[in-house]
Amino acid sequence: MELPQLDDYAQLFASDTAMIDVRAPVEYLHGAFPHTQNLPLMNNEERESVGIEYKEMGQDSAIELGHKLVSGTTKDQRINDWAQFIKQHPQGVLYCFRGGLRSRISQQWIFEETGIVYPRIKGGYKAMRSFLLDELEIASTEIHPIILSGRTGVGKTILLQNIEHKIDLEDIFKHRGSAFGKRITPQPSQIDAENELAIALLKLRRNNIRNIIMEDESRSIGSRKIPENIFDSMSKAPLIIVDADIQYRVNIIFEEYIVNALAEHKSLFGETQGFDIWADGLLSAIDKIQRRLGGLKHKQVKSIMEDAINRHQDEKENHKDWIKILLEEYYDPMYDYQLSNKSDRVIFRGEHEDVLTFLRDNQNIR
Repeated sequence: MELPQLDDYAQLFASDTAMIDVRAPVEYLHGAFPHTQNLPLMNNEERESVGIEYKEMGQDSAIELGHKLVSGTTKDQRINDWAQFIKQHPQGVLYCFRGGLRSRISQQWIFEETGIVYPRIKGGYKAMRSFLLDELEIASTEIHPIILSGRTGVGKTILLQNIEHKIDLEDIFKHRGSAFGKRITPQPSQIDAENELAIALLKLRRNNIRNIIMEDESRSIGSRKIPENIFDSMSKAPLIIVDADIQYRVNIIFEEYIVNALAEHKSLFGETQGFDIWADGLLSAIDKIQRRLGGLKHKQVKSIMEDAINRHQDEKENHKDWIKILLEEYYDPMYDYQLSNKSDRVIFRGEHEDVLTFLRDNQNIR
């Protein structure tokens, strides 16, 4: 019986199809797709052994070794893992790297043991990754980005949440986009972030949405980079400047980096360790900008920060002192300089409600 293959990659991604990735864990960590689970046919060690056998003795010998390594209770457990996934996701699919031997064997074993015909992806991971890279290139020429800009702390991310047709790059790249922007969880791999971005753009384009709101970002978000073609499109796009007074901005930064970030750390690591890791993160971040901040200013701000950390349990509001200094004396001059180089792209500026009203009244911005 010839078991089915699927190659409508656009529909698979647009519908958030659940997928079994039967590649080895090392391959999965290098790059994968949203809504996938790594349930490998062979683990890393088994894959390496089979690869060596293939190089030294050829394909037939490698296949024979693979069947020996994945047999008995090992084979039963892996089929059971697949069956549990299929029970939860009956409309899903499976794939390996090229849509070849590993996915065919997995698909065949599933059918033999459960009677379930579970499709595999034609061309596997490689074909889907190539499709998404093509989608990024197409999107870069078809979308019309509209960039939300503004000084640090004006609440661009908060505003973005109230906009329907958007791409939240900081959410995709799992980083807040500044020296202080590192989150507890590691950033996704560069490939994973690109895949998620391509899928988000694909969904918007399939709904004939071309005007897409994005937050103003530098090319690098943390240790990852916005794909060059998308960043080039963003760098030519119209700008909307979001305004807010200094106290509002201080409060936004305080809430995000002090209150929320500390709560997140304590939730994951416990009260004492969570506080220590969070505090170390703040001190590490201020050291990262020492050269640009200047030695004397760095020493002053770090001293105020250390004092606020030491007195946090009694009066956490003290953090607002160093936040205000950094905003006014470091981030604002840097932003003002950057804006001066792209002021010709500004099409509107105002506070949150003004911006939302402008966007509602101007659906066809180009």
